[in-house]
Amino acid sequence: MPRTLVPRRRACVIIVENLPVPFDRHVWQQALALRDADWAVTVICPTGPSAQLKHERLEGIEIYRHGLPLEARGGLAGYALEYGAALFHELRLLIRVALKGRFDVIHACNPPDVIFLVAAPFKLFGVRFVFDQHDLSPELYESRFGRTLTHRMLLLFEKLSFKMADHVLASNETFREIALERGGKSPEQVSVVHTIPDALHLRVAEPDRTARRGKRLVVGYLGIIGFQDGLDHLVEAVARLHAEGLTDFQVVIIGDGPALESLSEKIETANLTALFTLTGYLSGASLWAHLADFDVGVIPDPRNAFNDKISMNKVFEYSALGIPIVSYRLKETARLLGDAGAYAPDDTPAGLADALREMLQNDDLRKRKAKQALAVAREKFDWAREASSLVAAYDRLKPPG
Repeated sequence: MPRTLVPRRRACVIIVENLPVPFDRHVWQQALALRDADWAVTVICPTGPSAQLKHERLEGIEIYRHGLPLEARGGLAGYALEYGAALFHELRLLIRVALKGRFDVIHACNPPDVIFLVAAPFKLFGVRFVFDQHDLSPELYESRFGRTLTHRMLLLFEKLSFKMADHVLASNETFREIALERGGKSPEQVSVVHTIPDALHLRVAEPDRTARRGKRLVVGYLGIIGFQDGLDHLVEAVARLHAEGLTDFQVVIIGDGPALESLSEKIETANLTALFTLTGYLSGASLWAHLADFDVGVIPDPRNAFNDKISMNKVFEYSALGIPIVSYRLKETARLLGDAGAYAPDDTPAGLADALREMLQNDDLRKRKAKQALAVAREKFDWAREASSLVAAYDRLKPPG
């Protein structure tokens, strides 16, 4: 009796350096979407405070983690050390995965834009390469350090990533245009997949009111605490409000990152310790309970060539939870939110203070903006649509199977 050949299940390896999985929400959602489309999914990522296991299987996803003790603070030497360590571990783990079984796609999530180096040897064996551009590394570097030699190197790495990519995943339409123009890709080689949270995984929780320390209102921040994220602007804006006598609010910052120590020092220097609660990294029930206590969600990222182009995860997360949003008038943020956002009148901490003041003192405005933000999220921000775009991009790769 003839044997029936069972097609081999296609397999992919997602590499991310920025955050551990599953705590990198967007990467985790991508992994689950591909799993649901019958891909065998492996993720290679760094360890983190709540993700110390070097190998585990979660919800059908194989996860391999590596230590990454170094973080670049600027300059070629710093980036060479950080990225060199990451590339070593990523190649080591890719080989380990390859020895266990064949995979068809390597999916590299930037930053950094050098993961193509570890994928290159596997291209010789027919493995396809997907460049998932979460950030614009050249613009991010320029916003902090200017157009130095390192900036030119980052442009080169981005160009090489585009050149080697069989397909590019762009985080928004601006990123898509960059892939077409700066990267030289054809429209068929680029798909837009926004970093929208999956509404099915959002949780409406009872608020945890301990972080507000008895204050009437909470101004909340959720995200990575990086040097480019504008938290110094937030401290200065709060200092202005405090000097005016507006103190019936607490600033609750949820997250961790390389600028945490610097942020703590700025808060202490400004004598604002009593007005700030730094929770550190939160997940699960504790995260949802703290988010439920936000009366205002702040996006303090300043105007620059980088922030104007990126789709802030905070926009999607705050709006999906019906949290009114205060930010600078960043181009992409304003495009996403429209009139649902409350924007600083200018690009200074004083302007941010003005927008926060109005939101804190006007209960009707706060309620109206909350309803508008939730309506925008329900109308425009649909992860199922983004997941379909991701799976369609993979289907177009047609890896040998």
